[in-house]
Amino acid sequence: MYSSRRKGDIGEQAAFDYLINSGYIILDRNFRTKYGEIDIIGKDNGYIAFVEVKSRHDFKMGFPCEAVNKSKQQRIARMALLYIMKKKLYNYDFRFDVVEIVMKDDEVKYLRLIKDAFQMDTMI
Repeated sequence: MYSSRRKGDIGEQAAFDYLINSGYIILDRNFRTKYGEIDIIGKDNGYIAFVEVKSRHDFKMGFPCEAVNKSKQQRIARMALLYIMKKKLYNYDFRFDVVEIVMKDDEVKYLRLIKDAFQMDTMI
């Protein structure tokens, strides 16, 4: 078994590699604000994608994406707005993606990208 931080690092690197191989242009990693952190920010087919990476050891507690609850979505949305303002990305469409990962030891066994996983609408 390994630490949560190590699991997160391995998961984020696997997600990063997957996104690059899927054609994303990575703009930022680990963007931090007073509200928290956005794991990966990238461009994909004209969208700015704010990507949350969720890693697990198994499916006992459900799919990893289920941990991105309303509260977490609100925090990500606030951070995304700050990023958009800071970088002056007003002319882009944006969306929220989730990469879920399940691994055994240091090996990724399952990885799924969920594009447009949730909407911001009025949740901030």
